[in-house]
Formats: sequence, C-alpha cells, structure tokens
Amino acid sequence: MTAASMLAERPAGGPEVSAFEAAYPGYLATAALDELRAAEYGYLDEAGHAYLDYTGAALPARAQLEAHARRVSGRCFGNPHSENPASAASTELIESARRAVLRHFGAPPDEYTVIFTPNASGACRLVGEAYPFGRGGRFVLTGDNHNSVHGIREFARARRAVTEYVPFGTADLRVDDDAVLAALRRRPRWRAGRPRRRGLFAFPAQSNFTGVQHQLSWIDLAHEHGYDVLLDAAAYVPANRLDLSALRPDYAAVSWYKVFGYPTGVGCLIARREALARLERPWFAGGTISAVSVLAGWHVLAGGEAGLEDGTPSFLHIPDVQFGLSWVSEIGIELIHERVMCLTGWLLSRVAGLRHGNGSPMARIHGPAGTRRRGGTVAFSLLDPRGEAIDVRMVERDMAAAGISVRTGCFCNPGAAEAAFGLTRADIARARGSNARTAEEFAARAGIPGGGAIRASVGLSSNLADVDRFLAVLETTYRDRIPAARAALPCAVMVPPARKD
Repeated sequence: MTAASMLAERPAGGPEVSAFEAAYPGYLATAALDELRAAEYGYLDEAGHAYLDYTGAALPARAQLEAHARRVSGRCFGNPHSENPASAASTELIESARRAVLRHFGAPPDEYTVIFTPNASGACRLVGEAYPFGRGGRFVLTGDNHNSVHGIREFARARRAVTEYVPFGTADLRVDDDAVLAALRRRPRWRAGRPRRRGLFAFPAQSNFTGVQHQLSWIDLAHEHGYDVLLDAAAYVPANRLDLSALRPDYAAVSWYKVFGYPTGVGCLIARREALARLERPWFAGGTISAVSVLAGWHVLAGGEAGLEDGTPSFLHIPDVQFGLSWVSEIGIELIHERVMCLTGWLLSRVAGLRHGNGSPMARIHGPAGTRRRGGTVAFSLLDPRGEAIDVRMVERDMAAAGISVRTGCFCNPGAAEAAFGLTRADIARARGSNARTAEEFAARAGIPGGGAIRASVGLSSNLADVDRFLAVLETTYRDRIPAARAALPCAVMVPPARKD
C-alpha cells in the first residue's frame, strides 16, 4: 500500500474541541497522519514507545523495509564499477536515485549534481578537504553549526586560511543579519596566483540544537560578496521544502535517515557543477579515477560525481532513497510541516508554562519560545524549585523507564551550547587547564549546568499523545523535586578562535 492510498480517506474529528485543537486548528487537517502511523509506524504503539528524537533520526515506515526486501530478493545486484549485468542493474538504480534527489529539491540537472556520501558529515568533509583554501582566504561560519561543519576549520587552518565565526546576536540564540554581513564584508588578503574568491561561508538551514531556522537569504548575500556557500540542510529538510533552483547554494548536505528513517549510511552532497569543479581532492580511491599508475606515481580523477564517490557506493541501499522520496512526496511535505509546527507550538507553550508549587518555572527554553522561523526541535533545561538545573542524565534515565526517547547533552553543537549556558573563554581555559581526561570531566569543569540540555523533537509520525505523555512525565516526576545529586554529562565544547584579519 502506498502513502497516497492511506491518506485518501481522512477521518473526521469529534464534536468536542480540546484546548490543543483550539490553539492549533491546523492540526485537524493532518488527521490522516494518524492513520498512516497506525498502519506504517504501528511498532511505536505496539511497544508503548513515545519517540521524540526526530532530529537525531526519523523512523522508517514498514512499507520502506518491505520495498527493500522485495527489490534485493527479486533481482541480482552487484558492485556498479563494471559492465556485467549485476553491476549494470545497480548503476541503473543509483542513477535513477540521483535524478530523484534533484527533482525533490527542484535542482536543475544541468546546474546541479548529486554525490552520494555516508551521511551529511561525509558531505561536509568532502567539501572541507577539497575546498581550495589558501593563505589570505577565508572560512566564515556561524557559531550555530554541527561539529561536522566546525571541523572544516581544520582544513582551512592547514592551508593557512582565516577562520571567522559569526556570533549569536539575540537571547533566543539567533544570528543577526548585520553580523553576517559584517563578516562577509571583511576583505581577505589575496594570495598571488589564487582565484579571486573570498572563500567559503557555511551555516545550517536549521539548528540541530535550538530549532532556529536561519535566513536562507544569506546565500545570495554571500554570493554577492564573493563566497561559495555550504548549506547544512540535514535538520531542515525532514519537515520543510527546500527549493535549490531558487536558493542556489553551491553545496548542500543531507542525511537521508533524518528525512525518512531508512536507509542509514546514505547521505548526499548536492553541488552546483561550477562549484564542484573548484574542489581539489587531496587523494583518490577506488572508483574515483579514470587512470592511475604505480610506476609513474600518476593518476587522473574521473569527472563529475564519480571522482568524489570513494570506493564502492552503498548500491543495495541508495535505491531506497528514491522510494523514501516518493513516500514523503505522496504524504506531502506541507502536511508534515503543519503537523510538526502544531506539535512544536504546543510543546513550547506547555514546557514554558510548567511551574513548581512555589511558582518558579520548571524549565528554561534554549532558543525561540514561539514557532516563528523555527523547526520542530525544542531544547531546554529542567529546573528544580530553587532554579538550579537538574542533571540531564537523570532525566534521560527516567524518560527511558517511561518508554520515551529524548536526547540530552549538547548535540554536537558546541557553539549553541556555549551560548545557551553562557560559557566564556575563561570557563574553557579553566577546563583545559584542569587536566580533565574525559569529555565528562571537561564539561563539569567548564561549568555546564546540569550537564547539558534536554532535546525533544517531533516529526512525520509524531502525535499529540507522544507530546502529552512526555509533558506528563516531566510534571509528575520533577514538580517540586530537589534531586539528591548532580553530575555533568559528556559534552564536547569549544570556544571559537579569535578572529585574525
């Protein structure tokens, strides 16, 4: 059965209207997703599981797994780097999936191509290690980024480029447009003989920590100032439409398990062909060369995407991407978006409204308190009646006992963590000088309250019962409770280096 057939009949709501439905009437239009959940994600309710970690990974529909089993059991597929029938069969499906990705993002095939990678991190590394950084060039990025983007600064440093962070500018952990403009306007020191491009600008379409959706207009702004743009789209695309024909980033990174749960181990770098030609690969691997010699110490990289897809691609799983895209398309990204935003708004308002008996708030939200320009990721600290942060390991343990999956810590986003918890360079210096041997010790000495944040995130198969169950456990377990002990959770943090111009 397809997603379209399940969504054809939409159940009617009852005569009574709850407070939630009154506040978010658009949720009623997404009622068909409850039918889809029962049919395709029924393993959640069968196991009594409330899953609220969609920013970590989406969940697979049973139809996706069944389609994979039918395909691999019905035909012979082999390593695609050959002309034999099994290889040709794999190549055909991989190329079909490549075209499907371009269609999904509205990317013109004459302008864009798709490179399959293990995940979004692999896509970011591919750009970082091959980008033509040089002395005087610049790598500009927002403080709000995943570690896979922060790590590119090491490639920039190795090539003596300048790294500059654009800081957070508001209490709700957004980045100011003016700060982005100021960073992009700063002039690089040109190196003789290098192309007169200022460098690379990188930012996430949506923060994986706070859910903030950053301004996609920054792409045009960066282009106007001579920068290539790497857009981390991993947290954004599961519930939002991304039109590359209108936005035109040079590079966009995606992990497919975050969109539809299956397959894992497959991501994409979607790149403009012009920008792809600027990359200078520092090595070669099986499948990436058209000619190579041991005797002469010489090689020629294959053209296009073939020169960047190292080794044997995941040929039994890449075709599952096309099925997943079809699945999401039949459901409708707008329908998914509506449900996610209704549940997010309810979660935000309810968490913000939690109170202890003495009237003090039970939570402090990190990021926007409303749904404007944000996604379905809610991060917060849980507070005891004295206003002190509760150890997030305790919360994760109690949630697990209740059959609820949430995530705690700093979520591989050190910049957002540092801003959320008000860390300073002195805090990091103290932790670095303390001979801390583990991430846990380092975090404790840096002074992260409660060891990090609690992150609840909703997605395609979420429903109101999941959110209300989570809220009920928070209130019944922690209202008026003063925990006996606290400890820090492992959480890698760092302060951006000083700007050097």
